Amino acid sequence: MAQQIDTIVSGDESEIHDEPHIRGRRITVSHIHARVEERGLRPETVADRHDLSLSEVYHALAYYHDHPEEMAAVQQQREQAAALAREEATLTPPDSDS
Repeated sequence: MAQQIDTIVSGDESEIHDEPHIRGRRITVSHIHARVEERGLRPETVADRHDLSLSEVYHALAYYHDHPEEMAAVQQQREQAAALAREEATLTPPDSDS
């Protein structure tokens, strides 16, 4: 029987991301989930577009569904960051009296 390797790195274990992603890549579990389950792309299409194996795509989807609390926290962090960015974008720059 073939040994399964750890395909997904959690955000806590990662040195390159603050959310779960495919080991050795910057492609997040959220990104894979959004493409397949929200946009309706076929897993094979996502794998081809991102130079992933089909197995990696399915591992990402399984991780998403196996860790609902972690994925909800990731979504909340993204929403907070987006709200902060919108707020900062609407601030008026200070007057320059030079």
